Amino acid sequence: MEKCKVKIVNKSKNPLPKYATEGAAGLDLYADTDEKILLNPMEIKLIPTGIFIELPIGFEVQIRARSGLSSKYGITMINGVGTIDSDYRGEIKVPLINFGKEKYEIKPGERICQMVVKRYVSAEFELVENLDETHRGSGGFGHSGNL
Repeated sequence: MEKCKVKIVNKSKNPLPKYATEGAAGLDLYADTDEKILLNPMEIKLIPTGIFIELPIGFEVQIRARSGLSSKYGITMINGVGTIDSDYRGEIKVPLINFGKEKYEIKPGERICQMVVKRYVSAEFELVENLDETHRGSGGFGHSGNL
């Protein structure tokens, strides 16, 4: 398995991000707060983690919702998947929203999301007049299921 060296600063009281199992792709991140944070239904709050990272160029970190929080309580990330670029040096903060019907309390040190380290390629655009034709063409939004 390929490894990527990531420099990390932990200014929280929580442990370093870690993989829960040997086959896990995501590392858990924890809420860095001294008190519970109340998240009302349809409310959005930016939750600090106290974690700062430095990635090599060619890598990103994707911040993803935790499936247990989403499926049990409706707590997820407002932006779907967040991206931490290799040149970002600020604290990782997580924009959570409560899509549930009940208030939810985020506890100090609670696992609030996962981060996945991913390799990426940069695009080099070539301006053209037309694109190659395909069977699908411009059909979208469910169109591929009708072919």
